[in-house]
Amino acid sequence: MSEDSKEFESNNCEPIVEALEETWGSTLQACQGLDEGQWSLATECPGWSVKDQISHLVGTERFLLGESPPESAGLDPAHVKNPLGAFNERWVEARRGVPGGRVLAEFKEVTRLRIAELRHFGVERFDEVGPSPIGEVPYRVFMEVRAFDSWVHEQDIRIALGREGGRGGRGEEITLRRVRDSLGYVVGRKVGPPEGTKVSFDVSGPLPLSATVVIRDGRGVVQEGKAADPTAAISLPADVFWRLGCGRISPGDTVLDGDVAVVGDVSIAERILAEMAFAP
Repeated sequence: MSEDSKEFESNNCEPIVEALEETWGSTLQACQGLDEGQWSLATECPGWSVKDQISHLVGTERFLLGESPPESAGLDPAHVKNPLGAFNERWVEARRGVPGGRVLAEFKEVTRLRIAELRHFGVERFDEVGPSPIGEVPYRVFMEVRAFDSWVHEQDIRIALGREGGRGGRGEEITLRRVRDSLGYVVGRKVGPPEGTKVSFDVSGPLPLSATVVIRDGRGVVQEGKAADPTAAISLPADVFWRLGCGRISPGDTVLDGDVAVVGDVSIAERILAEMAFAP
């Protein structure tokens, strides 16, 4: 057994560590053999190229290893909308002049170190409540956010490159669950249909899911499965579902032509689809 293999040995059975390792390994595979033209391709994540996506992942994991972010280069670009976006941009900007292959090598090394670190954490560390992009949560939940973020950026890269893959695994499972769980907020708060409204979602793909949002006491409550008599029923593939939820596309994009089917109240469905973005 090599020294590198020994570094990964532990008794840690946290599923989220496996999800991160799987997603980061798939991301590394997606970026093999790219030339600088491919590294420079724009992605659906506003303002970022393929290389910028990897730079972002590198920066976040370096920060979690204890490294301070680079100094800001000056005024934030237009695609930066909040302090977290500004923080992320500092790591990306610092690598804009670095060849893509070197950034990828850095990604390989920093994720290796992070997996090794996570595998040596005990259960009590994953239970520990602390800051995260979604507020004070157990570290385990924070790492679910990291798997969600990492998988979405992997898919940003694959879509830009035309390299399909990375589907049906733990990263996608976490991502679809997070988008599903956001539907109560989207339907109940952002759209606000009348009391008793039921909106069903039927998502197809490697990991199909069905859910219904019911407006109860003015709030959107997410339930498993499809309602028997929904006000509106929305059917769409998983790649459209998560891209809408993550603000990668809008309902008016041509990619949605024929991809989304609606039965029932079309006006409510259209409003929901237009408001689905909950994550940057």
